[in-house]
Amino acid sequence: MIHNDNHEHECCHGHDHKCHEHHHHHEEEHHHEEEMSTRARLWLIALGTLTLLGAVLVEKSTQMNLWQLLPVYLVPYLIVGWGTLKEAAEGIAEGDWFNENFLMSVATLGALGIGFLSGEHQYPEAVFVMLFFQVGELFEGYAEGRSRASIAQLMDLRPDTAHVERGSSTVTVAPDQVQVGETIVVKPGEKVPLDGVVIEGSSSLNTVALTGESAPRDLCQGDEVISGCVNLSGVIRVRTTKDFGQSTVSKIIDLVENASEHKSHSEHFISRFARVYTPIVVLAAVLLAFIPPFFYDTYREGFVTWLYRALMFLVVSCPCALVLSVPLSFFGGIGGASRKGILVKGSNYMETLARVGTVVFDKTGTLTHGQFAVEAVHPERIDEYHLLHLAAHVEHFSTHPVAAALRDAFPDEATDGCRVSDVEEIAGQGIRARVEGQLVSVGNSKMMEAMGIPWHDCELTGTIIHVAIEGEYAGHIVINDRIKSDSAQAIRSLHEMGVGRTVMLTGDRQAVAAEVAQKLGLSEYYAELLPTDKVAHMEQLLGAKPAGTTLAFVGDGINDAPVLARADVGIAMGGLGSDAAIEAADVVLMDDKPSKIATAIAIARRTLRIARQNVWFAIGVKVLILLLAATGNCTMWLAVFGDVGVTVLAVLNAMRTLRVSE
Repeated sequence: MIHNDNHEHECCHGHDHKCHEHHHHHEEEHHHEEEMSTRARLWLIALGTLTLLGAVLVEKSTQMNLWQLLPVYLVPYLIVGWGTLKEAAEGIAEGDWFNENFLMSVATLGALGIGFLSGEHQYPEAVFVMLFFQVGELFEGYAEGRSRASIAQLMDLRPDTAHVERGSSTVTVAPDQVQVGETIVVKPGEKVPLDGVVIEGSSSLNTVALTGESAPRDLCQGDEVISGCVNLSGVIRVRTTKDFGQSTVSKIIDLVENASEHKSHSEHFISRFARVYTPIVVLAAVLLAFIPPFFYDTYREGFVTWLYRALMFLVVSCPCALVLSVPLSFFGGIGGASRKGILVKGSNYMETLARVGTVVFDKTGTLTHGQFAVEAVHPERIDEYHLLHLAAHVEHFSTHPVAAALRDAFPDEATDGCRVSDVEEIAGQGIRARVEGQLVSVGNSKMMEAMGIPWHDCELTGTIIHVAIEGEYAGHIVINDRIKSDSAQAIRSLHEMGVGRTVMLTGDRQAVAAEVAQKLGLSEYYAELLPTDKVAHMEQLLGAKPAGTTLAFVGDGINDAPVLARADVGIAMGGLGSDAAIEAADVVLMDDKPSKIATAIAIARRTLRIARQNVWFAIGVKVLILLLAATGNCTMWLAVFGDVGVTVLAVLNAMRTLRVSE
């Protein structure tokens, strides 16, 4: 069975500063125990097989009677079956009688004892049933271990650290070890680990993960800073105002490890089915053993025949194949998806994903990068090259993302040897400087108006940066949020796989939304929406979805959390996505690629298909062998295949969910 370590999750809910360290230690310990368990079971199976072969050789080479042979076969039987017998006894003591351990124990103990009634023993069959049962458990454990390893490996990609000042030095620690009131240092390119107030330094923050807005937020001393933002430029010192609690990494690990709590409809059905089915099977086996012998000349003769059939009935009817393979199919699907950077929080969301017919997108940070880049250059009096050349040089010393976009568009700026002097930054307007002696002003329309320079707007959408040389207008540069390289492919893939409706909801201007929707081939779009408007539109879309299909929403910011929670299945961008969005979502894309949405749906559909294959295969084979067993046309070996053989094949089929192609 697939086990949950619920006690571990409970210990981490209390924001204990040792939680992160303890969780990491627990993961290593769990992996070590799992490895030891697999190794021990392999040795157990090998030793059981050898001792069974030895017992068969002893029987063939000697003339022992039933009583003498019993201890010979009990050796391999107890080697491979002791754990099963123990778990069956524990289940009985706890009131959980009807499980696979109980069925295996009753069937094999019955096979050991039937020889004393018939005069012909079934010792090898009894041992073989137990041996094969262990093989099934081995495959199930191996498959689960691979799934866990996939998830654990993925989690290692997202480290969280904090540089905290203690005494005269700065130490790097896990954020959960920082206390309220301590001072942390956040360097350029780092994610702000805790909420706090800036006490020294100034910078620009990429807040797209929290607000969904691509424009960065400037901050200086006294401003509040929120964890999850990315520091883009200067070094800042922050006094923390809140405990770390649980990092994004810890939350995601917790969510994935708790995925088995969110069971699919198929798993719920199998659980209910097993609870009702197993007692009925045991009762049917008892009736099969004791009722038909009344119709024989001697009850003893009929009882031996029908007891053997009843034992085969018990072995065949054990629901192991269903109880193991269906949850394992979903668990394997979750593990396989995690290897592709897709975290699915539960198998119920796998089923929902498989039926998606409408996909609704946020724009900024989801279909677009949420980062500035030069989109167009419209010069006057000079050519495009020189306009970019001058703007990049003026912005050479600025740490603002707009400046970075200009420098990226003119990579020769750092090596062409032009002299830049008299740099002056005008707050809220732009920068002016002398480039090779020429006074160049680069900024917004406010700067142009303040300097009395006539300017004109642009027909394109985006952030317009105006450039003036010696007080005369020289043109403008359009900077915009770039569409992700795989966004168009993502929409095409969704349409190709039968998703009939792709919709974009955004707070951006109508013109911007129209342009993005047209470039990507979206079915429809709605612009200039507040977060509450998005929820209202979501309600309309949910009401209009085709029968039998589900609706998925894809977003990344805090403002998307209500919509993510309202959708049938919420998909969050996890690379720079906010904690709130990740927590509200049901599926998290770790690398922020929209193309992974189609991959996630394909994995979900394949997982559901494999789970259904296992259900129909297991039920079909079992019903056939049960009929053969009831009519006396079945041997114990065939019964063993009907149980453990089918279980192994179903588990092997379930393991296919771990292999995910692009």
